[in-house]
Parts: sequence; C-alpha cells; structure tokens
Amino acid sequence: MKNRFGYHVFIAVFLLLSLIPSVGMLLPEREAAGANEVLAGLPSLRDGEGQLNAEYLTQLSDYIEDSYFLRQDLVTAWSALNQRVLRTSIADNVLLGRDGWLYFGDTLDDYTGAAPMSTGEIAAAAHNLALVSEYCESQGAAFLFTIAPNKNSVYPQHMPELPVFSDQKNADALAKALAAEGVAYYDLFTALGSQEETLYFTQDSHWNSKGAALAADGINAALGRQSSYFTGPFQPEAVHRSDLYAMLYPTGTWLETDQQYAGELTFDYEVPIRSENELNIRTAGGGTGSLLMFRDSFGNLLYPYLADSFGSAQFSRAVAYRLDQIPVREADYVVVELVERNLRYLLENVPVMPAPLRELETAPAAETASVALTAEEAQYLPGYVLVQGTLPVTPDDGSRLYLRTTEGAYEAFRMEAEGFGLYIPEAALTGEMALVCTRDGGMISLPAGV
Repeated sequence: MKNRFGYHVFIAVFLLLSLIPSVGMLLPEREAAGANEVLAGLPSLRDGEGQLNAEYLTQLSDYIEDSYFLRQDLVTAWSALNQRVLRTSIADNVLLGRDGWLYFGDTLDDYTGAAPMSTGEIAAAAHNLALVSEYCESQGAAFLFTIAPNKNSVYPQHMPELPVFSDQKNADALAKALAAEGVAYYDLFTALGSQEETLYFTQDSHWNSKGAALAADGINAALGRQSSYFTGPFQPEAVHRSDLYAMLYPTGTWLETDQQYAGELTFDYEVPIRSENELNIRTAGGGTGSLLMFRDSFGNLLYPYLADSFGSAQFSRAVAYRLDQIPVREADYVVVELVERNLRYLLENVPVMPAPLRELETAPAAETASVALTAEEAQYLPGYVLVQGTLPVTPDDGSRLYLRTTEGAYEAFRMEAEGFGLYIPEAALTGEMALVCTRDGGMISLPAGV
C-alpha cells in the first residue's frame, strides 16, 4: 500500500508540474523575449482579408511553443546544464569558445572559408561602392567605407578547433577590389589587431566602448580629421548585457565589464531616442562639418564618439542606403560601416540615388535573349522609378550593366544571382529600352521592357 501510495503521489506531482507551463499562460502578463529573439504572436482565426486563416494551427503551435509559462527560466536552466555539464550550446547561433569566450554562429562561414563570395560577387560589390562614392562626390561629400571585423577575425585564439576550408577572406578580397576601384577604405582589421589589449566583449559579438573609440579615431583620421578618444580616460564598469550571453540565458542577470569612456562627449539629440537601435539617430555636436553614416549594430557604441566629433550627424540603419539624405543633411562626409559577416548586403539592396548617365557606343544586339524589367515608384526620389531585372546570361566578373533608354544610358547596380537595379527618371520608361552588358572585352545589347 505504501509503495502504491508513493507511486500515486509521484504521478500527481509530475502531472501538476507538467501543467504549470500551460496553466501559467492564463496569466495576463507575458514573458519578454531574450536577446534578439522575436516571439510568435497569438494568431487570428481569420486573415487580413477576412478569410479563414489556413496557417492558424501552425501559428498557434508556434505561439504556444514561445509562450508557455516560465519558458525563459526553463531555457536558461537547460542552457546552463548543457554548457557546464555537456559543454554544448543550445542556441544554434552561439558557439562555445575557449576560456569562456562566446562567438556568433553566423560568422563561421567567414572563419572557415566554407562559402566565400565569388570573384564576380566581390567585383560587383566593389563597383557598387564605387558608384556610391561617385555620387557622394558629385554632391560635395567625401565617401569612406569600412568593415567591422567579426570577433573571431581579431581574436581567433579563443575559437574551438574547426576545419578551415579556404584562406580566402571576403574582407581581404573586397579591400583589394576597392583599391582597384579607387574607393576610400579604412582597414579596421589592422587597427584592432595591432592592439595588445582585448577590445571586444568575451560574451558578445561586438567591440567594447574602447574598441569603438579606436574605430572612431581611425574613421576620423581617414576623413582627414583628428580625434583622440582611444587615449581615454576609460573606467571599467560591469554594465553591459552581452548579446550572446542573453541568447543562452534569457533570464540571466550577469553583466559584462565594459571600458566606459570617462571623458566628456558633447552632443544633443535632434529627436529623443528610445534606444541605440533606432533606425535614424540625429545629433548636434560640438565639432565641425556634417556626417551621414550608414551603420549596423557595431555603430551602437561607435556613434556617440562621432556625434561628438561633428557639428551635425545622422546615423542610419536603413538597409538600402538612402543617399537622398545627402542634400537634406547637407552632408560633408558619408561613411558606410558594415560588419564582415554581412558583406553580401552590398549585393542585396539598391542604394537610393539616381543612376549615373553614361556615354555608350552602339552595341550589337543579342540574337535570342531579352530582359524582363519591373518598375515601381521610388518612395524617396520624386519623379524616379526603381527598375530591376535579372540577366539571362552570366556576365564577366568585371561586367558593367547599363539600361539604354530614349533619355540616355544609365549605369545599374549589380545584385546577387545575376540581378541588377537602378533608379531612373520616370519619363525614361517610355519608348524602347535595352540592357547593355560589357562582356568578353566588348558589349552586347539585350532588348528590355517592363
């Protein structure tokens, strides 16, 4: 009887514990997501058009999986068990390194050389930046491109043992191509790698505040300006919630020590911000000149130094670089900062700028191929349309693409998977069009139409 009673008690307790995550979902307050995690929302039985939602059950399952009571606490406990006992990470995007270091999983392709950009992709990315630089200079603004290194590019010694498939690094190849194109480039790999002290967080994918200060000084120097933020003073403070740590331990409370800048930064926000992740941050500082900077998350700790350096600045996280903001901000300088792991972004989004007009010789027409174009009204360039298409033939690595219209020939940005895109005046869409591609030392012309 005692054994049977104990058995029933065990089952009852087990069932009650199992019910806690489900019953807890009835509570009005829902747990917040951890780190960069986005939780699934409660689905609706009907879609936006009033029809039955065919994905309801799948979406409901995702919601329940993301919303059960004490989810974040259980994830944190499970992660701690795996890391300390099994030495494994429960998060696909978090790699356990040596000496307590964590690395971002999305940087592995760069580190191992498993999927390098092709020579054609590198050439296209470099020329796209050359077109951006040309436009900036036409607007009276100096242009600079820089790459924020992946953490394992600067500190590989803490990485676990992994096979390396290729020594080719996208960043190195792009730097060489930019030099050939005459595009101003600042090498943060050398600047950061030459320092003896650690300038990245151990449990985060980014540089710390002192690493950002070094980057700010280097960017200023590359623009012909002076600053000395890296010389400090700095004060170590345990204030930083590291992103990789938060992905493993969403309810963890540990804070990593940052080298906080203890000097004076003098700038004001034109519009108050809620966080450093705002799409646009506009500042007025104590320096001179106007800066338009396109940045990613590495700019979170970088922008305060540059805001202090310039009289006015705009820091944008726009995915397609909005160069239409150059005259709006009266920018004297345009800087693009892009993390190493995202260099393919240069082939994914058409910068918002009028396509340059070119003088072209007559090109022989292709016998069979033609190009289908799509055109949509430009949101930020009044009177312009964004034209996009895909080449039916594979261009040479250094091929240039032009859309010949009745208004003239406009040079296009080359995109991934033989795609292209450009902004042209809406009036140029009337009449016959052709896509001209340089290839094998010559040019071919392909009929094109919307």
